[in-house]
Amino acid sequence: MKELVLKKFAEVFGDGTGAEVYFAPGRVNLIGEHTDYNGGHVFPCALTIGTYGVARKREDNKLRFYSMNFEQLGVIESSLEDLVPSGEADWTNYPKGVMWAFGEKGMKVPFGMDLLLNGNIPNGSGLSSSASVEVLTGFILRDFFGFEVTNQDLALIGQYAENHFNKVNCGIMDQFAIAMGKKDHAIFLDTADLSFEYAPIALKGAKIVIACSNKKRGLGDSKYNERRAECETSLAELQQVVKVKALGDLDEAAFEKFASIIKSDVRRKRAKHAVYENQRTIRAVEALKANDVAEFGRLMNASHVSLRDDYEVTGIELDTLVEEAWKIDGVIGSRMTGAGFGGCTVSIVKDEAIDSFIEKVGAAYKEKIGYGADFYVVEIGDGPGRL
Repeated sequence: MKELVLKKFAEVFGDGTGAEVYFAPGRVNLIGEHTDYNGGHVFPCALTIGTYGVARKREDNKLRFYSMNFEQLGVIESSLEDLVPSGEADWTNYPKGVMWAFGEKGMKVPFGMDLLLNGNIPNGSGLSSSASVEVLTGFILRDFFGFEVTNQDLALIGQYAENHFNKVNCGIMDQFAIAMGKKDHAIFLDTADLSFEYAPIALKGAKIVIACSNKKRGLGDSKYNERRAECETSLAELQQVVKVKALGDLDEAAFEKFASIIKSDVRRKRAKHAVYENQRTIRAVEALKANDVAEFGRLMNASHVSLRDDYEVTGIELDTLVEEAWKIDGVIGSRMTGAGFGGCTVSIVKDEAIDSFIEKVGAAYKEKIGYGADFYVVEIGDGPGRL
């Protein structure tokens, strides 16, 4: 890949002198969905697929961007004086947003750059291609200009850019998982205070398989904001009788004791998911530490059921992928991952079952939905780096 992107960079920008190659991964969340904005735990890992970037420092303020994923757009030019969001579909809003955010944090980017990107994360899959671009850009800026920021800072700057430049109300999980990734480990992160630990993922004789539904998330963003609001209202109601800062502060018993305080049946279901999913995530990490992969799989399955029935963010595409996966011998666990309403599922599948899993789930999905899903057997990789 390094040679390929360098060759393309030289083609697009005239020559490749002084260009450096970088990589930032995508991420998948193994369990702990819609808990990150509810003060709960998440359990994501960085992947070996992600975003490759070739960058070269300029001596002026000009910014020239090119994406091998959107070649039809050609070179998009901008400048450090013009760091404002362009049209919604413009992918350059992610790198520009990070440059803007560095400036907001008192680290003004002194020179422009030529930047070429090539991502092998499927677009719109929910594997965090946007957060990958944000962390990659931050890493390049630190490398070029010597800004004194840690990888954790890069995650927070990426989230800040997404919230305030791109106006997407995301939690910290995606950027954190990408910036802090560690090979063969997932990150057990408490989103309430950003304390975390690395947990080794030793899936002896099994692999992580991601199935991309190829349904683009259309209504996802509005529903996402709706779910957040439902949880915030539920929390406010609970806070009238119990001292908690977030839904993640409650365990199942405490929730059941006070659940009747929540005035709406729908909101009660939303809050129940946030509380129970957080506890599932804590137990899932304990199961892995005890080498109980079967229990981890059972908790993944229970997570999907809760996301389907209580949080209602799955939809026919994700439900079909998961329910067909559950029928296959050798599937240890399967659930939707990401915000929902499209995107991907994540499954843990025994090595000897992977081929039949892809064939059978793929065939059943195409028959029911009318178009195909894509499957990726993935490995857990490191965070960002210079290649």
